[in-house]
Amino acid sequence: MCRVIVGGVSGSGKSTLARRIATALDLRYVEIDALYHGPGWRPRPSFALDVDSATAGDGWVVDSDGYAQVRDLVWSRADSLVWLDLPRRVVMSRVLRRSFARATYDRSLWNGNREGFRDWLDPEHPIRWAWVQHEPRRASIQARLADPRWTGLHVVRLTSSRSARRWASRLPSAREQGGGGLGLPDCRA
Repeated sequence: MCRVIVGGVSGSGKSTLARRIATALDLRYVEIDALYHGPGWRPRPSFALDVDSATAGDGWVVDSDGYAQVRDLVWSRADSLVWLDLPRRVVMSRVLRRSFARATYDRSLWNGNREGFRDWLDPEHPIRWAWVQHEPRRASIQARLADPRWTGLHVVRLTSSRSARRWASRLPSAREQGGGGLGLPDCRA
């Protein structure tokens, strides 16, 4: 079985890496933000039930370690955490580029939501969130990993863009080799 959480602060590349892991290891990709955000950026009432359903079986990759309502549920079902613990300067560069592109091209996100330039003033906007939450998220993940409940979790901590790219480039061979030394369990078992 292979149940993977890709964690880190907003803008660290969780969704991109989670999709890559899911594709390479032939697992189901679960986009947590799509389950959380309803129209008008309001939380969907079925969020917790949807996450419960999406992570009930074997063979999935989720792109978030956060969301307090479902954090313990997802962590209790996961066998692996890939932690994108990137420097703040890297995260901020990524989240700024992403938000600029979303606002410039008026991209539709989950349930028709859009991210405009005026939204950047909102304290909950990903740019501000990533800046304020960078260190607290790191501390939160470190504290969780020190908790005895999660000692069986396989952890891959990636601390640079280079290490993340190198690790991800080995994913296709990992599938054929039953883990390939990437710190993940054999997904074919």
